Amino acid sequence: MKLKNLKLPASFYNWTSIIGATIALISLFMIVFLFVITSILNQGGSYIGVVIYIALPALLVIGLLMIPIGMIIKYRRNLKKTEKTELRWPAFDFNEPRQRNAFMIFSVGSTIFLLLSAVGSYEAFHYTESVEFCGTLCHEVMKPEYTAYQNSPHARVACVDCHVGAGADWYVRSKLSGLYQVYSVTFDLYPRPIPVPIRNLRPARETCEECHWPEKFYARQLRIERHYLTDSDNTEWDIHLQMKTGPSLSALGLQEGIHWHINPDISVEYVATSDDREVIPWVRYTNKKTGEVQIYEDASNPLEPGQIDTLEIRQMDCMDCHNRPSHNYQTPIYAINAAITAGKIPRDLPDIKFQAMQVMNATYSTTDSAMMGIEKGIREYYSTVYEELYNSNPEKISQAIDGIREAFSKNIFPEMKVKWSAYPNHIGHLEFNGCFRCHNNNHSTAEGRTISMDCNLCHSIVAQGTPGDMQVITNLEESLEFFHQTDPDGNWKDALCSDCHRDLY
Repeated sequence: MKLKNLKLPASFYNWTSIIGATIALISLFMIVFLFVITSILNQGGSYIGVVIYIALPALLVIGLLMIPIGMIIKYRRNLKKTEKTELRWPAFDFNEPRQRNAFMIFSVGSTIFLLLSAVGSYEAFHYTESVEFCGTLCHEVMKPEYTAYQNSPHARVACVDCHVGAGADWYVRSKLSGLYQVYSVTFDLYPRPIPVPIRNLRPARETCEECHWPEKFYARQLRIERHYLTDSDNTEWDIHLQMKTGPSLSALGLQEGIHWHINPDISVEYVATSDDREVIPWVRYTNKKTGEVQIYEDASNPLEPGQIDTLEIRQMDCMDCHNRPSHNYQTPIYAINAAITAGKIPRDLPDIKFQAMQVMNATYSTTDSAMMGIEKGIREYYSTVYEELYNSNPEKISQAIDGIREAFSKNIFPEMKVKWSAYPNHIGHLEFNGCFRCHNNNHSTAEGRTISMDCNLCHSIVAQGTPGDMQVITNLEESLEFFHQTDPDGNWKDALCSDCHRDLY
């Protein structure tokens, strides 16, 4: 077929169809060009992915749709100018070169388009499932979660593996939810901080247990915590804990220990009266082997008669304790302790623990103002109180500022009003009640059985104190009594840890 004979039906020659064809061709060229460039250079980003797999394909489809729309409009206009008004549909005659050319172009073009659409749809699917897409596309909105995720134990687990999981139904549900999220971000309708969709999360047994299955028993583990006191010497105080995640021997399974709560032979159910599940007034224990059922109610916060019928009875799973597995925002005390231990903040700088806590706990409107406020606060303190040190060791002051800034930028995000207090962490019992939501000596049965608050149920202290002067147990079955550095009289025993620690920050 000679190119000069390649003529199309007269209805094609209208501005709508021509513009549509131009848009489609340019979009196709740009898709191929950008795909080749990013593949060769092995470079990309969240926005170039949106352009290649979403924006340009959308323009391509719009351009292709404009071609028949323009032809139909012109055809109808031509009908009105003739007397053959009874002819309502175009007549196809392949003996007519123009119609034959149009058919061939349409057939070949459609085949190529469908092939490219299949490849593009596959790539678009994987792109929208990528960590890059989830974490960086909406930069300001997702910055806190993406930053915390990158510093979490699950940093190499894709977002969708936990937030969506396997199966088409949850994939569709997540994309429908994503449409509203895009709308909220576009028109700045999202709250700050963004609340956790705790009631819409997929059950942990369908996500977490893909890797952490109950049959994978964990024996006891040694946990070493290094703290620094807020005295002038930043005194180191270490605590060695034997965490009773499971029994003393892993072969014993889930018969005891912290992970007993997900023992397949028992069922632990509860009712929460707060959206963040911080308040739990009712717990039901069921032994599936014996049929024994025990109901524990919080005497200090009882349910009203009939109230339980209006509340969700939830079966306890991993997420009821491990509710911040990848997006945990450390409190200033833990963030600073870690920075000093890692050498990012010089420990031999007098009062640095206390001063770091002060500047991190100040209120800032933006991250930039926080960075300036941290530097100003540290420099003003040391230039005033330790003038000689400030003048003789400027590099230590700068190192401390950089370390505090890094700790701040990983855990506090003023623009989104995100920090540790915005999201309760149910592991432990210091800043939030966590374990003490149930283990508080207030939950009891009608027969008088109580959910104990005994610390040794979950862990035992095997060593504590300052280096070189540590208290150490001689028998692993024993436990030291916790010594509170700032409360040697033991008044802490009469309160929950969070009663004081929540007000420290």
